[in-house]
Amino acid sequence: MEDYKDVLAGKCPFGGDRLGGAFGSKPTLQDWYPNRLRVEQLHRNGPCANPLGEDFDYKAAFEAIDLQALKAEIKQFLQTSVSWWPSDYGNYGPQMIRMAWHAAGTYRIADGRGGAGEAMQRFAPIDSWWDNGNTDKSRRLIWPIKQKYGDALSWGDLMVLVGNCALEIMNFPTYGYAGGRHDAWEADDATYWGPEYVNMSTVESFDKMTDRSKRWRGENGDADYDLEQPLAATNQAIIYVDPEGPNKSGDPLESARDIRIAFTRMAMNDEETVALIAGGHAFGKSHGMVAPDRIGAPPEMAPIEQMGLGWHNPQGQGNAENTMTNGIEGSWTPNPTTWDNSYLENLFKYEWQQTKSPAGALQWTPKDPDAPRTPDAHVPGKTHPLMMMTSDIALKDDPVYRPICERFLADFDYFTLQFSKAWYKLTHRDMGPKERYLGEERTIEDDLLWQDPIPPVDHPLIDAGDIERLKQAILGSGVSVSDLVFTAFSAASTYRDTDKRGGANGARIALAPQKDWAVNQRAMPVIERLRAIGDDFNAKATGGKRVSLADLIVLGGCAAVERAAADGGHAVEVPFTPGRMDTTDDRTDADSFEWLRPMVDGFRNYVDDRFEDVTGGKLAPEQMFLDRANLLGLSAPEWAVLTAGLRTLGANWDGSDTGVLTDRVGTLSNDFFTVVTSMDYDWSKTDEAGHGFVLRDRNSGEQRYTASRLDLIFGANSQLRAISEVYAASTGEARFVRDFVRVWNKVMMADRYDTHQ
Repeated sequence: MEDYKDVLAGKCPFGGDRLGGAFGSKPTLQDWYPNRLRVEQLHRNGPCANPLGEDFDYKAAFEAIDLQALKAEIKQFLQTSVSWWPSDYGNYGPQMIRMAWHAAGTYRIADGRGGAGEAMQRFAPIDSWWDNGNTDKSRRLIWPIKQKYGDALSWGDLMVLVGNCALEIMNFPTYGYAGGRHDAWEADDATYWGPEYVNMSTVESFDKMTDRSKRWRGENGDADYDLEQPLAATNQAIIYVDPEGPNKSGDPLESARDIRIAFTRMAMNDEETVALIAGGHAFGKSHGMVAPDRIGAPPEMAPIEQMGLGWHNPQGQGNAENTMTNGIEGSWTPNPTTWDNSYLENLFKYEWQQTKSPAGALQWTPKDPDAPRTPDAHVPGKTHPLMMMTSDIALKDDPVYRPICERFLADFDYFTLQFSKAWYKLTHRDMGPKERYLGEERTIEDDLLWQDPIPPVDHPLIDAGDIERLKQAILGSGVSVSDLVFTAFSAASTYRDTDKRGGANGARIALAPQKDWAVNQRAMPVIERLRAIGDDFNAKATGGKRVSLADLIVLGGCAAVERAAADGGHAVEVPFTPGRMDTTDDRTDADSFEWLRPMVDGFRNYVDDRFEDVTGGKLAPEQMFLDRANLLGLSAPEWAVLTAGLRTLGANWDGSDTGVLTDRVGTLSNDFFTVVTSMDYDWSKTDEAGHGFVLRDRNSGEQRYTASRLDLIFGANSQLRAISEVYAASTGEARFVRDFVRVWNKVMMADRYDTHQ
């Protein structure tokens, strides 16, 4: 009979003769339970992932850079070719514009995700999208610059700056540049990029990842033709649109429809769309010399010896005249490294016919044999016919885009200005308030509505004595604690940590479109009462001192939380920092802010009436609740604490008692947690879909409470239940009150970039 020493003999440290998986090996938890709520994603890119540490001051480091000296170094590099990846036309400018464009172009207005802000182009899945072929080379080319400046220059800031410098060396006057982008440190495994899935380990060609089969409804040209929310890209693994047309149809009008949908979802209007396409295609060339099925694996799948580089090209040296990216080959202009109007001149002067690239991609060449030609990017003296993509011909054929093109064609200076402003918007759209903009070349103007301008403070702020008197006036006004909390949270809840939009500053909850949202209607009478208190204070104040409505809304919520905590036996001081200002209708792009309207706001127990129709049963409300917690930048404990506090304070959107699991409404207590963790209750559905529930006493059968899925999740999900148990314990209430005050202040201050970076 063997003993344990016999089993281990000669086999330490494994205790056997086989080694199976390691940390992270499949099958993982997600493989076993693919529909579980991935609460852990709230902690992605946490402080432990950041090698710079939490105390690193990027603003100070960046502002110590001599920006003009840095730009001079970049411009010198752009015109110095290296052998391992030679530049087209002896100029890396066009290649770097593409890198910057593709980094910023992932931005989408529906949820604010994407954009250049975190330099996510360095990580999967974006680094390995087919549309990003060879952007890995662009980043390696600028590594020496990044290496020199180190942590003082983020990848996000560098990639955009290199794009600007590229434009400038080709005689284009850029509109401005701002630093301030903080890099992410790990791949994004949570953002929804589309429903299509391609097993990349089995495909014959890696371009097959550009599938679009599941994200569209209807047929191109039909009245119901629409792209699934929150997506902006028309295809999986493509930044905007397929340059060959939808499903490679080669149909310019079909392409125009896709362009309009995609660019609108990217927050661009028709004029900005034309400016970006026409301006961007004034430079460089497209590459399509090798069939896609000959191109090697993307960076995330490439052999380890390639050291993070992908898209191996077996033709010749794999670059220069043999370069392959999207499959289309050629240039749009005779002068690919000079800013001029020849793109539009050629587009409108000549008739274009469909041809095929060496890689087999559909493209267009002039019918006129005497049309200008474009020089070869690498072989001196060699020329080629001009090239247009189906997405270029779309600008000429579309009845809306065409007159914009004609206006640009007739007025080159106007075109130059519009492209410069559109490029600035493209590369800065996700940066948020102007206070985050760093550097001497930042451009901040009130007429740039996409910057969500708020007037600067132009008066003395209220002091501690004023704050206390205003608190008393608010609490004595007859407005309930519940209504004050609801109103303050409603104002702040629009904040998105993705693109730093929304929040309480500006008091946009009192303006269209937010004042008209169903989820906000409970707040409107409260706002009018607070406005009257503010008017009275301002009329009596001396020395020019004033209080804004935005500050009063937040102050009212803070005062209410203090009162609610005191009623529960907890003396707390809720932090309040004045300095918010009220913006105006003419400083608010109502159409743009409409995208911030929630479909689900679990914090206020709100589910839009259209939820089932819009989602088609593909999503549960709690998944959208998790999404909103992420947009607010909350951890799982913060999510749980904020929800529980808002429930006990009676902050439901409609004033209902759904999920208000307490008999002390308006008192800050841990009652919500004690109920969701208790075995004294039996929970049962009130509807077939399982959106509503009742809680009954297990012994008596008496109904005690009603709840929604957005409440039950804190007891049903194992990770959230573990958190709930901490706060439901006998020692948990004081911790809960303390943590609620902390997360309340975090949400109220999230958009105050005038006080923090």
